Amino acid sequence: MRYRYVTADVFTSRAYGGNPLAVVLDAQGLSAAQMQRIAREFNYSETSFVLPARDPAHTACVRIFTPDREVPFAGHPNVGTAIVLAREWRAAGGTVPESLVFEEEAGLVRIALKAGAQEAQEAELIAPRPLERAGVAPTTAVARALTLDPADIDTSAHPPQVVSVGLTFLVVQLASRDALRRAAPDAQGYAALLPLDGAKSIYAYTTDTEAEPETDIQARMFTGRMTEDPATGSATAAVTALRAALRGGGLLRLRVGQGVDMGRASLLSAHAEPRADGVWAGVAGQAVVVMEGTLPAPAEA
Repeated sequence: MRYRYVTADVFTSRAYGGNPLAVVLDAQGLSAAQMQRIAREFNYSETSFVLPARDPAHTACVRIFTPDREVPFAGHPNVGTAIVLAREWRAAGGTVPESLVFEEEAGLVRIALKAGAQEAQEAELIAPRPLERAGVAPTTAVARALTLDPADIDTSAHPPQVVSVGLTFLVVQLASRDALRRAAPDAQGYAALLPLDGAKSIYAYTTDTEAEPETDIQARMFTGRMTEDPATGSATAAVTALRAALRGGGLLRLRVGQGVDMGRASLLSAHAEPRADGVWAGVAGQAVVVMEGTLPAPAEA
């Protein structure tokens, strides 16, 4: 049996920018092991698999895989999958809803669809969980993991900390845009530091964006595989939630640039607001379809 797939570049309005995503449509019949093999074949940051929702009131069940593991939630797969599904419904002559609900391991992900520029569309998601804060990491260990000097780590707002709104990251503020540009993952440094309270990747960011005034933050995200992610919606939402919590109230909106230093510029619009039941965050962005085709179901082993 063959399965249809569509790829989209997410958090960009132009093909061959942003963060690539593969969406495998109508994926029922594939086992978790087969999904993992397909994700490894695409070798994108994530591949999403669309399955029927368990609850008919919801849009779909979505499973998300990196090349080496399944993750409970991620930002760019949700934005991209929503936009791909809207395109599919439109092509079939169906009605495109204004909002979608995806069932995921981390919980329900609610997504609003909006019109976008040119061939792109925009989607805005609300993370499935409020901000969760876990352990902090030593500055020297973080600097080693990122091949930086300890002076490059900015702890004035918060120490390097493990945070999550559905997927866990170690988030680190850097003192300058230059430090962010120089950052590079060090395998031995990662092995000595991670995993930490579930975090396997480091999201580094800076508020030094004077040369990039269209953004409030510039960021980079390095995985435990020593790869860089062009746009990380789940980490962006978590950092926005953390900064909203530290600010002490009110809605916080941030324009976040990512992927610039690896040649895949991405733009994410994030928001977070402290409420009685926690700090809730969301992220929005555009996506554009790039490729489509079919693939065979791989062998189980």
